[in-house]
Amino acid sequence: MNTNTLETNYRQILKEIGENPDREGLLKTPERVAKAMKFLTNGYEIEPDSIVQQAVFNETYSEMVLVKDIEVYSLCEHHVLPFFGKAHIAYIPDGKIVGLSKIPRVVDAYSRRLQVQERLTIEIRDCLQRTLNPKGVAVVLECSHMCMQMRGVQKQNSSTTTSAFTGLFLENDATRKEFINLIK
Repeated sequence: MNTNTLETNYRQILKEIGENPDREGLLKTPERVAKAMKFLTNGYEIEPDSIVQQAVFNETYSEMVLVKDIEVYSLCEHHVLPFFGKAHIAYIPDGKIVGLSKIPRVVDAYSRRLQVQERLTIEIRDCLQRTLNPKGVAVVLECSHMCMQMRGVQKQNSSTTTSAFTGLFLENDATRKEFINLIK
């Protein structure tokens, strides 16, 4: 990503909305916004599968592994406004476990792209299923969307919950209920 091009474009955007990009408070704004956008979309430069593959270990543990309340920050691909919240992710190992820090890193890799919450939920699930081949994966995201709160419908207290399951979380009601109870 070329930050010089982004700077030029953000400078032009400031002009288009009626601002003066040469006034004191805005002099460095195009540069700052370009750097922020580069950071907020650095997930395009990351291969999530390789994050998991760096820390897969053989282990006989076969009960649910849950990492919950993982902070999620992303940009809505429809309005390029933030959405944020929490991810709750579980898997049931089938001979392999992953280093626990890799799960939030996978969340970041996918969320640092222009996204919709529904796709983000599925991408996280599929990455863990593909790389670990566990007996099941469960992902729940609970997010607030600035495109709904700041503009449009302007519902400040709304939130969106999405879920995606594989394996035992789909096939076994008791397993799914255990997961849901644990994240409450």
